Amino acid sequence: VQLQASGGGLVQAGDSLRLSCAVSGSSFSYYNLGWFRQAPGKEREFVAVITWSDTDYGAYYADSVKDRFTISRDNTKNMVYLQMNNLTPSDTAVYYCAVDSSGSGSYYYRAGSADYDGMDYWGKGTQVTVSS
Repeated sequence: VQLQASGGGLVQAGDSLRLSCAVSGSSFSYYNLGWFRQAPGKEREFVAVITWSDTDYGAYYADSVKDRFTISRDNTKNMVYLQMNNLTPSDTAVYYCAVDSSGSGSYYYRAGSADYDGMDYWGKGTQVTVSS
């Protein structure tokens, strides 16, 4: 499985940006797909995940992006997206798309923060910079 993220850039606070991630793999429809980010000097953190489903996808978010970011997927194009609205300087980071190829990973809370355990493939990341 290979992933290629794109769509990052330099924007101002309050702007929107849409990240895209192209994913190879014949079983795309059964992957759970996620976005993570890493800010300078900080550990990588969970942003959002969208699960696979035969009927209705589930989408889960970090508290810091809930109601501003939306994750979506297009199984016909093997793409996953992250629509980011009302961006703030604290959103500045390298954003990584990731795949849970087993589709059986876990979304959970630990120490007050949401996270996802089970991603086994990662893209190279795309830089998002938000100026104040």
